[in-house]
Amino acid sequence: MIYLKTEEEIELLRKANLLVSATLTEIAKVVRPGVTTRQLDTLAEQFIRDHGAIPTFKGFPAGIEGADPFPASICTSVNNIVIHGIPDDTPLREGDIVSVDCGTLLDGFCGDSCYTFCVGEVSDEVKRLLRTTKESLYKGIEAATAGRRLGDIGFAVQQHCEAQGYGVVREFVGHGIGHEMHEDPAVPNYGQRGSGKQLKNGLCIAIEPMITSGSYEIALMPDRWGVTTRDRMPAAHFEHTIAIHHGKADILSTFETIEAVEGKLY
Repeated sequence: MIYLKTEEEIELLRKANLLVSATLTEIAKVVRPGVTTRQLDTLAEQFIRDHGAIPTFKGFPAGIEGADPFPASICTSVNNIVIHGIPDDTPLREGDIVSVDCGTLLDGFCGDSCYTFCVGEVSDEVKRLLRTTKESLYKGIEAATAGRRLGDIGFAVQQHCEAQGYGVVREFVGHGIGHEMHEDPAVPNYGQRGSGKQLKNGLCIAIEPMITSGSYEIALMPDRWGVTTRDRMPAAHFEHTIAIHHGKADILSTFETIEAVEGKLY
């Protein structure tokens, strides 16, 4: 069931998503060599709770048999980890990248966004991957207008990334969002123009390209949460929550404050 949101609900979603963006901005201030992802998680949880919200990832039930509920408030996916990396005590190193995915529940509505950070100076090849992935997110958002279809979003993402020689993960996709973090519809990062559900005003979705620098084939890690590229090549992940609002995409999260801290690195 796809639940279209009212103007008031869209504004509540915006508030939850801007808190996610503010949390990622706090993380941007401290990402550097020597910092652990567990330290990032502690910072994020405290910041979210200090602002009257709940970190939606913590305790999230596993979708894969044999996995415990997610133990942290953010996902921290380093280098070849595509998504769902569990924070730990391993220090980040110069040249790493870390995708930080964050969710909040504020006033009954969810926020969800992800940004891939550079740790110190990264290679030109990795910068190109990050730049292309972020560009593909905005290409997908540009395609999200009333009257078009979900396949148009996936087509835009896929075409942009594959033209640069990158892989597009198939097994994990974006999603609807509202009172629940994951609602209908699924929002793939691949597809055909004109296919899938029609986009209507009030539809709120998270668009999140998960792009690999080599093969798009992935594997589940032993913790039953983290997902790695099979070829161990780096991957990037960017995500915005949007509303179809007055016929076009209204981005409810923001990268502007993050990039004001991190700078235009790629």
